[in-house]
Amino acid sequence: MTARHPLDDATTLTPTGERTATGATHPAYANMAGPFGGATAATLLRAVLDDPARIGEPIALTVTFCGPIADGGFEVSWIEKRTGRTVQHWTVDLVQNGKVAATASVVCARRTESWEHRPATMPAAPAAAGVPPLDIGARLAWLQRYAFRFIEGPPQFAGAPGDGPQSARSLCWLSDLPERTLDFLSLAALSDAFIVRIIQVRGKPGPMGTITLTTYFHAGAEALAANGARPILGVADANIFHGGFADQEASLWRDDGVLLATSVQASFYRD
Repeated sequence: MTARHPLDDATTLTPTGERTATGATHPAYANMAGPFGGATAATLLRAVLDDPARIGEPIALTVTFCGPIADGGFEVSWIEKRTGRTVQHWTVDLVQNGKVAATASVVCARRTESWEHRPATMPAAPAAAGVPPLDIGARLAWLQRYAFRFIEGPPQFAGAPGDGPQSARSLCWLSDLPERTLDFLSLAALSDAFIVRIIQVRGKPGPMGTITLTTYFHAGAEALAANGARPILGVADANIFHGGFADQEASLWRDDGVLLATSVQASFYRD
């Protein structure tokens, strides 16, 4: 864990001016076409995390994938839209070949001591050590950057069994490969680590992709660092597939029951 992690290489930004920088896609996070969306989300978040004017910690990250991102270089620019006493708003643009390929809205805030109520509970699951990791084989590079220990709903790469749609729900222990201490960058990427649910339900690939992804961060930097490189529990599901578009929701938990993040996304698919 002392060597530089591929995620840090993939999210590296080289300053070129005031709140402008260049970056590049990384082969370790290659997807079917272009980069894994979680790596793109982490890159856009990093622009704000590294800005000296940032206050507090990330509360919400919304990434809109406006068009395909090709392998290679890109430019990133970001703007501090408004800052109050406790909440700060940013926008980030990723431009490639003169066109906006992705945008992000980042909300940061200073958390304060306040009344708490945590009605959500972590799904029941066996310990990660007792669940064997999925054999990814030589599939997409980004899938090889994670250890997936599925308890329920492993991906149906070879086709969904039985008749009709399968369940969209998956329950899985997730961790970075190679190991990496959890932080906001890795958590942002992990929030997109479940494959698009249409593959899960129909068991076959096709034209599809995430259009927008929102991650809500419910834990601070100390709570993430306390996790170390231990696997976190993720549950993903969907509510609707209609008219060529679908939703997806996920939650990510520390193994002691602390809710780290929740996410929602919308994706397109074509027959």
